[in-house]
Amino acid sequence: QVQLVESGGGSVQAGGSLRLSCAFSGFTLENYSMGWFRQAPGKERERVVSIYNYIGNTNYADSVKGRFTISHDNANNTLYLQMNSLKPEDTAMYYCAADSRWATMIRGKPKYFGQGTQVTVSS
Repeated sequence: QVQLVESGGGSVQAGGSLRLSCAFSGFTLENYSMGWFRQAPGKERERVVSIYNYIGNTNYADSVKGRFTISHDNANNTLYLQMNSLKPEDTAMYYCAADSRWATMIRGKPKYFGQGTQVTVSS
């Protein structure tokens, strides 16, 4: 049974940093793709970054390249998203996601999502 639990959201001023965490269970990163998505009010959910260790692939959205970094701790089954130089347009609910298929993750339709954690960036 796949479970994803996010934490680490909060409110920061523009230019600040936050680190999101996603504790996962029911699978391993060796055979699952994982990623972070976000959804702002009135907008569609968008993929921020995804990772698929099996093929050594990490893919960032252009809007976050150079500012956000995905990482993982296999020993503790935790995925992280380090967010630096935050902008007001980064304000959104952030979701951890997982799927056994890389293609599904890249298309933005992973099978599993966590409950989300809110990130608010003020100007």
